[in-house]
Amino acid sequence: MIDSHEWQDLGDIENFKKQPLTEAFVGKKKVAVSFQDGKFGVVSGTCVHIGGPLGQGRLKGDYIVCPWHQWTYHRITGLGEPGYEDTVPQYEFEIKDGHLWVRKDPLTKGNKAPHPSHPLTRPLQRKEGPIRVVGISATVMDRKNPRPSTSEVLLQVALDHAASELQCETKLIRLDELKFRNCEGYYSKSAHACTWPCSITQMDPADEMEKVYEALVHWGDVVVLATPIRWGAASSLYFKMAERLNCVQNQITLENKVLIRNKVASFIITGGQDNIQAVAGQLLMFFSELGFYFPQFPFIAHSRGWSAEDMEHNVDQVLKSEELREGARALVSRAVELASQRLGLKQVVGQTERGGRKAHRLV
Repeated sequence: MIDSHEWQDLGDIENFKKQPLTEAFVGKKKVAVSFQDGKFGVVSGTCVHIGGPLGQGRLKGDYIVCPWHQWTYHRITGLGEPGYEDTVPQYEFEIKDGHLWVRKDPLTKGNKAPHPSHPLTRPLQRKEGPIRVVGISATVMDRKNPRPSTSEVLLQVALDHAASELQCETKLIRLDELKFRNCEGYYSKSAHACTWPCSITQMDPADEMEKVYEALVHWGDVVVLATPIRWGAASSLYFKMAERLNCVQNQITLENKVLIRNKVASFIITGGQDNIQAVAGQLLMFFSELGFYFPQFPFIAHSRGWSAEDMEHNVDQVLKSEELREGARALVSRAVELASQRLGLKQVVGQTERGGRKAHRLV
């Protein structure tokens, strides 16, 4: 006879036969009830990784696949796939009078095996040295058959100035040279499923978004993002990157952990269409939510307006404009100056002939 103090009736077995995997509760504990090839299995419904709901996952053969990050466990024993030592508790069950009864105390214990920490999870500590400037080009291009990119040209001017005149370390990241997956909506499954580092980065070592995370969170002090205007908005590559940066902002929401500290962002925006202010507004809002600071006058921009369809002339104008080049130099100078102040680094500041703040060197 089944003792109801030790066992719990989960209900009619026919309900569990309707689908291969069902989430249920034994007391307050989640369990994953599976039915396949005429056999039931009951294991803990909580993944030992970061608590994903196994009962909401799927079956791959005899293994339950966690819907959050695809960790797998045998549907009957709770053991991980061969080669993996992570396990979830197995529950004893009986079928009586057409009902599924599960013992309240699990038959086995779960185990989360030691896993090496991802390099991106290391403590936030700025290495000594000059200001480090990261340039991010969000233009989309076939590098085998290149074309002039006005935003990237001005970004290179800014980086060259930062290196030669401001004595900064610089790094250029072209997003279209990186192979990285689109955001796959882990935050939409659960806020806790959107992790730092990004869940995709942890699961896919070939995903090159890691280079952006490393540059923004650990390496750089200043970020200069350059984007063309595409139908009144920043480029599609920018938004692809921005969606993947949700894992940075989500750490503030979940754990009050600010990953972006004393870092400065500024922007270069060019295009054959107008809407510069809307593009700049989105960039400023997004980077402020990540934790970046902005210098006075945080962007430069160029557009010949909606009717300027002769794009080759637009390119010529930017390439020949010393005013825009000087603007790029002044932009990165302002950003480096603010970063120097935030970091408490000493500097020498002069004046340009135009009366603006000049290139400065750290001493």
